[in-house]
Amino acid sequence: MTFSILARDEKTGWLGGAAATGSLCVGGWVLRANPLGGASASQGAAPSTFWGEDVLIRMKEGAAAAEAIRAVTDPDTGRAARQLAALDLNGGTGVHTGEDNSDVKGSREGDGFVVSGNLLSGQNVLDAIAEGFAGAGGNLPARLLAAVQAGEAAGGDSRGLMSAALLIVGPDIAPLTLRVDYSETPVADLVSLHERATSGDYGDWTTTVPTLNDPQRR
Repeated sequence: MTFSILARDEKTGWLGGAAATGSLCVGGWVLRANPLGGASASQGAAPSTFWGEDVLIRMKEGAAAAEAIRAVTDPDTGRAARQLAALDLNGGTGVHTGEDNSDVKGSREGDGFVVSGNLLSGQNVLDAIAEGFAGAGGNLPARLLAAVQAGEAAGGDSRGLMSAALLIVGPDIAPLTLRVDYSETPVADLVSLHERATSGDYGDWTTTVPTLNDPQRR
């Protein structure tokens, strides 16, 4: 019972996602990303963390996002209770929304991004997230945070929100994994956490650790 967005920045090659839900620990359940494979968001009434990992493996092996989605979801007899979105390294997208997920449910696919959600207050939430991302400035994390804020403002999860998360990977950066696992204001707290994690001594330190492009950096 979640809304999420996956996106890729064409200029930097960064990719990742953001999510929020009316339950606990959305980051651990929903978001996965690999700079050599892509990004995924596995959610729904009975989410499969295996789906999230398996679709990354298939994209790393060369499958496009939509192809990887079909390969992972078709054999699963529980697919009607699950939702899965994927984003490949070329910005291609794919999404599966099982019919047994709670309304309001659905998805939106755009140029280099995919939005999905269930148990939403309305279809307008999906539109708001997509428009919030497309209209935002700044780097990929800033745009993803703007998208989640837009989703919350449009009504978000019909139960309200309890947790939020942001995940960013790229060839020239250390992974950024931020989670607010329980809060009365999780999206605002995630924005604040992002500011702290990308500034000051901690932000400076992250520029010295190994990356895909420079695995021996120190």
